[in-house]
Amino acid sequence: MKILFYGAGVLGSLYAARLQEAGQDVPILARGRRLADLKEHGVVLREATGTGKRTATRVGVVERLAQEDAYDLVVVIVRKNQLPSVLPALAGNGHTPDVLFMLNNAAGPRQIVDALGKERVLLGFPVAAGWREGHEVRHLVLPGWLQRMQKTPLGELDGRTSPRLGRIMGAFRVAGIPVEASPNMDAWLKTHASVVVPLELAVQAAGADVRRLSRTRDALVLLARAMRENLMVLRALGAPVTPGSLRMLAWLPEPLLASLLGRFFDTEFTEMGLGTHADDPLDELAQLAGELGDLSRAAGVPTPAADRLRGHLDPAAPPIPDGSARIPMDQHAAVVAALGAAVGALVVLRRSRSR
Repeated sequence: MKILFYGAGVLGSLYAARLQEAGQDVPILARGRRLADLKEHGVVLREATGTGKRTATRVGVVERLAQEDAYDLVVVIVRKNQLPSVLPALAGNGHTPDVLFMLNNAAGPRQIVDALGKERVLLGFPVAAGWREGHEVRHLVLPGWLQRMQKTPLGELDGRTSPRLGRIMGAFRVAGIPVEASPNMDAWLKTHASVVVPLELAVQAAGADVRRLSRTRDALVLLARAMRENLMVLRALGAPVTPGSLRMLAWLPEPLLASLLGRFFDTEFTEMGLGTHADDPLDELAQLAGELGDLSRAAGVPTPAADRLRGHLDPAAPPIPDGSARIPMDQHAAVVAALGAAVGALVVLRRSRSR
């Protein structure tokens, strides 16, 4: 397959290199300094964890997508706020039948469909993390068993498993990229934003310091509540929480969830994955937070914790004090959970005695 990657950032570079190494013809659209780096060095990947393995993959490089250019597939991996500048070139190119959009999107695919038509559009998301250091891409490598769980979701707008989706998934698998067909990519993307946007806003609320966030209970409580509020919005709109494992965020006792989040942030792996982005421009985060706000208003569901975290997009907003623990936690859910566990234990005990 001839696959154009529209976007030469960390994730576009990572996926493009893997597919090129697997025998696909994969040019990358790039501009400016990144264009020069790719021409001189190729895609240089270095593992940020594990062995620190370094690879260099030569790829084709183009500066624009012309109307007459023909590809089997275009993969778009850009920041959501960059999407409006990308759509005109894609719409003007009539020789590429399939365009796979792999980017954050809480607003739904209407903007994309209106520009390209629904028959050309597929959705997905790049499940990977990394950052750039000069011309190198540093990427995080999970342990083997976690890699098997880290599958890149891809899907048709209507959720069906089409022949073209099968071909794309096959190319990804040959490249060693675990993939899965999603029956509802729109819900997947909305769920992802509902969890990840509050998470990144909480980092900002803690002064862009991941370790500080891990020990600041008030920020963790706001994060836990904001994620729950966003998932309540999705349920009110009839969008299923996807993947289903994230439904646990709705019923885990708040003290337990805050504690688990604190442990999550207090790791070197999380600090590398999030801390390296703490100083990135907040334009995409602001866009996604606004999209979640639009969903909240459409559903008529208030989101006070999410709104409070959103306020930390303002550079003038003071961070939550280091170690602050002034917000009372909701103990009601914890009591209910404890009572449920106690009742369950009694039932098991009685059954065992009756045998």
